[in-house]
Amino acid sequence: MKKMNEYLIPFVGLKLGKHQFEYQIDKSFFDHFEYDDFENANIQVDLVLEKKSLMLELHFKHTGTVYVPCDLTGEMFDLPIQGSGNVVVQFGDEFNNENEELLILPHGEHQVDVSQYIYEMIALSVPLKRVHPGVQDGTLKSAALEKLSELEVTEVKEEVEEEKEIDPRWDKLKQLLTDK
Repeated sequence: MKKMNEYLIPFVGLKLGKHQFEYQIDKSFFDHFEYDDFENANIQVDLVLEKKSLMLELHFKHTGTVYVPCDLTGEMFDLPIQGSGNVVVQFGDEFNNENEELLILPHGEHQVDVSQYIYEMIALSVPLKRVHPGVQDGTLKSAALEKLSELEVTEVKEEVEEEKEIDPRWDKLKQLLTDK
């Protein structure tokens, strides 16, 4: 996967303290990751990079909407999402990103790529079940909902079980259990 330059933060020239970065995320961002769970996105990501003498702290926060299909009706709608996350960047002998909250960069590295963390934070904030708000409050009119209401069970009839004639062979087998 090709690195996206706008998500590379050169931290070498930054002074100690907090630094603010803002990103506007849309569908083209997710195309780089070959992620196609939604049709469009409009997400604002705020990143606060706190540079300390021996490490960096990254504080992510995002809010916005993704355009997804409803799981019940298939209707497209804007689903509001939000979330946050933190990453600590330390320096070591070799690159290591196995821990989701700790990134180890080799000594001498001068920039950090935040695109993977932004991608994961947003992808994990999208709920597994996506229900159109019109379904929940009853204002959505669609063919799928009309068909579901047609097929809805309105009355449950109790069926009286008729005593069926039991095969006489079963009676003989039951006698084997009682005859001892």
